[in-house]
Amino acid sequence: MDESEDLRAARAVRRAVLGDAYVDGTAADPGSVAGEFQDYITAMAWGVWARDGALTSRDRSLLVMAMTAALGRMEEFRLHAGGAHRAGVSDAEVDELLFQVAAYCGAPAGVAARRSVKQIRAAREDDGAAR
Repeated sequence: MDESEDLRAARAVRRAVLGDAYVDGTAADPGSVAGEFQDYITAMAWGVWARDGALTSRDRSLLVMAMTAALGRMEEFRLHAGGAHRAGVSDAEVDELLFQVAAYCGAPAGVAARRSVKQIRAAREDDGAAR
């Protein structure tokens, strides 16, 4: 397949935010449909991140976390919350985001997102202690 410049840019942003381990793990499925699906998702979702627009990666990260929490997509929320620091989002900003989610999307969404953040931070601390 001929890879476009846009897809290359989207892949680079995805790898920068989610990290090599996650991206390499999703590429481990060699099926043609799986590869096509990953390219589609990467071009569509991460292509937006690669745009030369008024939003920074930090802004986009905060938006994606808010939207996935609001939709109750906790698996995707955890994925993006885990990579938020790579996009320049601080823990304090994630904490404030959770207040916004709870206020505008309801307590269940805020509580579920808070629970996910707590798990991510505990795992991060465990990883740091293991080194």
